[in-house]
Amino acid sequence: MSEDDTQNPERGERIAKWLARAGVASRRDAEALIADRLVTLNGKTVETPATFVAEGDAVLVRGQKVGTAEPTRLFRYHKPDGLVTTHKDPQGRPTVFEKLPAGLPRLVSVGRLDLTSEGLLLLTNDGALARRLELPSNGWLRRYRVRVHGRVNEGALAWLARGITVDGVKYGPIQAGLDSRQGTNAWLTVSLQEGKNREIRRVMQHLELHVTRLIRVAYGPFQLGTLPPGAVEEVNARTMREQLGIRSAAPRIQRGTERTELPPEPEAPPRARAPRARRAGDPHRTPWGAKPRTE
Repeated sequence: MSEDDTQNPERGERIAKWLARAGVASRRDAEALIADRLVTLNGKTVETPATFVAEGDAVLVRGQKVGTAEPTRLFRYHKPDGLVTTHKDPQGRPTVFEKLPAGLPRLVSVGRLDLTSEGLLLLTNDGALARRLELPSNGWLRRYRVRVHGRVNEGALAWLARGITVDGVKYGPIQAGLDSRQGTNAWLTVSLQEGKNREIRRVMQHLELHVTRLIRVAYGPFQLGTLPPGAVEEVNARTMREQLGIRSAAPRIQRGTERTELPPEPEAPPRARAPRARRAGDPHRTPWGAKPRTE
């Protein structure tokens, strides 16, 4: 993280980031608003994005007062197949952000999942946090369940731990193991740190395996768990503090009750103790987007 991105309580934070957290626009679009001289700070036109907003400052965009920026928030989202991880798609395909449940702040994704990939996607209202969580230097493993078609060579899977070069692209170590096999179809568990574009699909194709389903089940300490497809759940304040060192407001959403239909994991990693369930009938137990169970 650069010095410019480090928040100084006395100086405040850069106005483009402040506007993004306030839900006005993305950081880049906020900079465009500043360039068009549409932003004022304490009655003066903002000339440069290198302007800092402190507590109590009055910010106006197009003459309209902007409310206080929200504290940093982080959400787990179960991305379904068939959505593009972008705000706008030139081909007109449905996007993750168009399909998010109502009532959420403006969010950006931590990395991406491609059109046909499913599973855990982290979303945040803080672009600086998103960039920080994407860095391979965090050492966070991204873990996937991968269904493949073809003949699995377990020796070749083991060799992936040494890294591999495919079509001139060098990929770092990949941990891959066979979980189950039925005929020419198999389920693998694949873990990696870097996560280059379509990395798993390209590496599996190099091993003459065709990926027919790809589900991300973990991103660092964050797990997909039983979050239903299309649902969103806010990461609680304790996890934000312990895992990211961020003091955040308490979440408004707790765990859902509907289970996700995923293939069983043979050796699930140790999981933190789940928070105590709320009383029956508490509406906050259901994540955004989760559908009630039907008989």
